[in-house]
Amino acid sequence: MALSVMDGMSTDTPLARALVDTNRRRDALATRSYPKPGRTRVLTVANQKGGVGKTTTTVNLAAALAQNGLRVLVIDLDPQGNASTALGVPHHADVPSIYDVLVDAKPLASVIQPCPDVTDLFCAPATIDLAGAEIELVSLVARELRLQRAITAYLESQGDEERPDYVLIDCPPSLGLLTVNAFVGADEVFIPIQCEYYALEGLSQLLKNIEMIRTHLNPRLHVSTILLTMYDARTRLSAQVADEVRTHFGAQTLRTTVPRSVRISEAPSHGQTVITYDPLSTGALSYLEAAGELADRGAPVARG
Repeated sequence: MALSVMDGMSTDTPLARALVDTNRRRDALATRSYPKPGRTRVLTVANQKGGVGKTTTTVNLAAALAQNGLRVLVIDLDPQGNASTALGVPHHADVPSIYDVLVDAKPLASVIQPCPDVTDLFCAPATIDLAGAEIELVSLVARELRLQRAITAYLESQGDEERPDYVLIDCPPSLGLLTVNAFVGADEVFIPIQCEYYALEGLSQLLKNIEMIRTHLNPRLHVSTILLTMYDARTRLSAQVADEVRTHFGAQTLRTTVPRSVRISEAPSHGQTVITYDPLSTGALSYLEAAGELADRGAPVARG
């Protein structure tokens, strides 16, 4: 590869090697295709530990998949509405939202909005009303199944061209009725794990909760994917955490790691994902690569 942009710079320096690697990754992504799954994949992005990049991962994976020809729906189940903000979708109090679906049994299709920056990316937003849903759901019939029924009815009502390839559910970092609905409504759990000292704290409890949901409410549920986030290649700690996660969850853990990135953190303040805010940044490249791995894992198996 020509390195004319680095004239006068040694190609043996860390910066030069990083630039070469970034260019290589961009070239690989430019020719990459993202296969469509055989059926709609419904994933809950979950981690009971806060601050691990759960919402960031949800919206950036969604944008990366949609930008590469797949149809994606994000369901924002977090009362803070951060996923809705990052996707540029209005979610003030008067906007029809996922609250209306869960509590008032409105059709999911009636609250879905398109993301203004990415074609084929849609969002069912969260409003502040969702903060009270935990209490209101307690007295409702089949309270744990309300999201599952809404998703099933929505998918069945869509034609082949309109039906999403992926449904990503962003849920709160606590095990309340909203998170239980997310687990019951999904087939797969996607777990972002932060490359920090307490990375695995709470993970064993999360796995126990997933197993409880499997046993009593949703036998299809399983942990399909783990993504290492906030990875810092300069520190031994990040490498140790990554090694430990891969040792215990090798089959589920993606090869891609997402680095600490100012651009990833800045993007939501502009109502965007990093995929559209700074598409050439290392953060955007990492989420594009992670989305490609996720898509590859859901590709139909060729029969011959």
